Amino acid sequence: MQKFSSAATAIILAIGLYFTLIWGYDALRILTSPNYGLEEVWRSDYIFAVGRLVGLGPIGLLKLAAFFGAVKLVAAAACGWHIVDRVRCLFVGGKANADLLEGALILVVGLNILSAGLAARSGNAEIVRDYAIQLILACLATALCLAERSKATAAPVLDTDVTETETRAFPSSALHP
Repeated sequence: MQKFSSAATAIILAIGLYFTLIWGYDALRILTSPNYGLEEVWRSDYIFAVGRLVGLGPIGLLKLAAFFGAVKLVAAAACGWHIVDRVRCLFVGGKANADLLEGALILVVGLNILSAGLAARSGNAEIVRDYAIQLILACLATALCLAERSKATAAPVLDTDVTETETRAFPSSALHP
């Protein structure tokens, strides 16, 4: 079981590093671009779709693109912070808090579902593949975090050597009316 825990921790760290680097780079590219990343039409299709749905004009689309860039930056920073927390726990001891990483991965999953769906509708298989890989990695990391959490909070094994007075804590009439 210790091998599973070590492997799960390594996989979570690798996926966290992946999203820190990839989404951090993408967020910085979006936020430093004069058009907030809208010059890549295929990769910004979800912004145009949400803008059409909400009825945004050109300035609204730029603000929406900046918002999604900020969301990507926050998710990348949260993944990076989780890596720092895991490394700190390796040296100092203790347990890393995976809540921040899980929240970031929920953002990743939500944005990737939106992006992959719109890329599939447009017929761009390369972009769909990129989003599908990110979606699978985010789901895998979330599942591993949940497995770690459930392992840590597992109920203790009950002692099977009980006396008769412990089994008769409630009279039978109290349990069944």
